[in-house]
Amino acid sequence: MQNESSGFNDIASILSNPILNTDSYKASHYLQYPPEASAMFSYIESRGGRYDRTLFFGLQMLIKEYLCRPITPAMIEQARAFFTAHGEPFNEAGWRYVVEHHGGYLPVRICAVQEGSVVPTHNVLVTVECDDPQVFWLASYLETMLLRVWYPITVATQSWHLRGTIRGYLLKSSDDLAQLPFKLHDFGARGVSSAESAAIGGAAHLVSFMGSDTVLGVVAANHYYNETMAAFSVPAAEHSTITSWGRERETDAFRNMIARFGKPGAIVSVVSDSYDLFAALNAWGTELKQAVLDSGGTLVIRPDSGDPQTIVLQTLRALEASFGSVVNGKGRRVLNNVRVIQGDGVNPDSIEAILAAIDEAGFAADNIVFGMGGALLQQINRDTQRFAMKCSAIRLGDEWRDVLKDPVTDAGKRSMKGRLTLLKNRRTGEYRTTTLPVEVEGDWEEALVTVFDSGKLLVDMSLAEIRSRAHAHEG
Repeated sequence: MQNESSGFNDIASILSNPILNTDSYKASHYLQYPPEASAMFSYIESRGGRYDRTLFFGLQMLIKEYLCRPITPAMIEQARAFFTAHGEPFNEAGWRYVVEHHGGYLPVRICAVQEGSVVPTHNVLVTVECDDPQVFWLASYLETMLLRVWYPITVATQSWHLRGTIRGYLLKSSDDLAQLPFKLHDFGARGVSSAESAAIGGAAHLVSFMGSDTVLGVVAANHYYNETMAAFSVPAAEHSTITSWGRERETDAFRNMIARFGKPGAIVSVVSDSYDLFAALNAWGTELKQAVLDSGGTLVIRPDSGDPQTIVLQTLRALEASFGSVVNGKGRRVLNNVRVIQGDGVNPDSIEAILAAIDEAGFAADNIVFGMGGALLQQINRDTQRFAMKCSAIRLGDEWRDVLKDPVTDAGKRSMKGRLTLLKNRRTGEYRTTTLPVEVEGDWEEALVTVFDSGKLLVDMSLAEIRSRAHAHEG
């Protein structure tokens, strides 16, 4: 990393160089294919996992960021210097061919299911094909970058399933389904591995929800998916803004929050367990109660320690004793003027457990909002949904040949073969993976569309369109 002339010291240019956005061993693969190979076809699928259906999202971000800019001679020089020093052969002639014959744009065609589609696992989601004999190997070389679509898909999938869980409890216990998009707030920015993870994962969460404190995720959703403002937040206290007043002035810190941000229709979130949650709840219900009522806003109490299920119930009961409640049309109690947000220990299991517990206690789901951090954006990996990208066909001379792997030690890693596509039944919504060429009959139609071809993005979706597709069948 000391060679200035080769650009090794310019980390920004390295990270934006598509030739280097790969695995080291990929550099040698152009020498490993059959000499008569002239085209290649690969695909991406979820081979199962935590959820039986995946919500497809995020490919548009990757394409816009990494594939719509041309390869340049400077990138080739940088990559040549790196791989030579790194111990790998480098296909300089192949990359220069891309520049000289394709203007630097990769002669690759990418087809994908529409973003926002909810597809059962074990189906093809993306196909990648290169039929230029000089650089056919590009279809596999891009695997490292393209397969990272597992991350936004998995975040979006988890959020979509959690939306379904919360929606079920709202239908059971609430008169107001309109609050659903704001019931699971993204608290994940500080818990991820990088700013890019915050942006990509944070945007993926917003397919199903509209509340977020992950600024980069909202910015990414706005930028890559043509949105004016993808999500919203509210003024909220953190421990430092409360504890800086000192323990003896905690009530003054609370009062300041209401004075600064409390107004008709506003929501103010105040963490209240910096010292003694129960003493704080007592203060909110006595000396601070009138200030809350006079503000005309809604106070949201955030407990941040203890067993989540137990603490939420204790907090709801204490607030009900102070502020009262009304019984809604579903026979559940809704607190007056106050709500609770649980952001500690929140994960798919605890969300379900908390909602079940408060429902059993007679409280409506209206009373609780969730903030989800590490479990939302970080506690997942490629194996959560067992994502893989595999070569499934290769053209040798003029003839396409099926390609597959079928390890005797793990049948779950058996790959699909042939040039693949995805069909959808317009009437039933069923999906089916099949091979090309295909004759579409009856209610079936091809579900994959060409989204990228030789440097051009051919489909540019809005987040609004994706949200509509993702939730079209909620009822």
